[in-house]
Amino acid sequence: MELTAVRDVAASLREQVHRVVVGQDHAIDLLLVSLLCEGHVLLEGVPGVAKTLLARTFAGGLSLQFGRVQFTPDLMPGDIIGTNLFNFQTNTFTLTKGPIFTELLLADEINRTPPKTQAALLQAMQERTVTIDTATHALGDGFMVIATQNPIEQEGTYPLPEAQLDRFLFKVVIGYPSRDDERAIVARHGHRTTMPRLADFDVRPVADLATVAHMRAAIASLRVSDAILDYMVDIVRATRERPTIAYGASPRAATMLATASRAFAALQGRDFVIPDDVKALAVPALRHRIVLAPGAEIEGLTPEQVVRQIVDQVPAPR
Repeated sequence: MELTAVRDVAASLREQVHRVVVGQDHAIDLLLVSLLCEGHVLLEGVPGVAKTLLARTFAGGLSLQFGRVQFTPDLMPGDIIGTNLFNFQTNTFTLTKGPIFTELLLADEINRTPPKTQAALLQAMQERTVTIDTATHALGDGFMVIATQNPIEQEGTYPLPEAQLDRFLFKVVIGYPSRDDERAIVARHGHRTTMPRLADFDVRPVADLATVAHMRAAIASLRVSDAILDYMVDIVRATRERPTIAYGASPRAATMLATASRAFAALQGRDFVIPDDVKALAVPALRHRIVLAPGAEIEGLTPEQVVRQIVDQVPAPR
């Protein structure tokens, strides 16, 4: 597949999403990049900013099997991955698959379930497989997790462990819309109180798994110069050398940043990566992979601010 075809499919998918969702261009672009990189996305925002609607509409533009799990405090790992149940008629155990056996999984309010249940996603997100009673089951190349979480509530929530966060390619923070966007939202959806139905907006799939696979293959061939590779590595390594950061990003962060930069460049119509691609993705790719030192938190610094400082200070290649 040519890069022009990749851009055309991405533009068609954006158009389908914008039939329902107003604004949020940056979040949509990061979802597209994640799809092309076989990555996962964590959407964080206060209630009512259309996190779930964005994920559902994005899935509606793809011919992929869609599954949804509403995470709650009483959810168990077996409720997600499934279990082997004894069949008295055949005297054998039969696998009852959980909702994780899908291609695009919406993990809604993922921080409302205890860490032991969150951990049910670890193997699936990293290896695209699930192990149940010593048997390993493949989930397929189309498996992708879009998770949502609410950052402001403390009662009944459980922060995601660092190992869980590191599985996500991006953490996307969705803020309040601008006044014009909010007015457009009210004009479009102000006649209902329930979740909009995608069928009412004629949202149709514009790409299947085979198309996505061709897009991924085209992006894998994009050129990344040695200078750009050095630049990405220097940014990630700088997160381990600053006194404001207790724990920096891992080598996995560098490899994910390189893969995402290729996809982002392709969406811009280029067959090569430039420093601006890396700068555009550094914050969403690294903000959830660093742990601030206690002194930095006392000073009121945020992970986003620290990452931006690093990006500003690490010299970019010319």
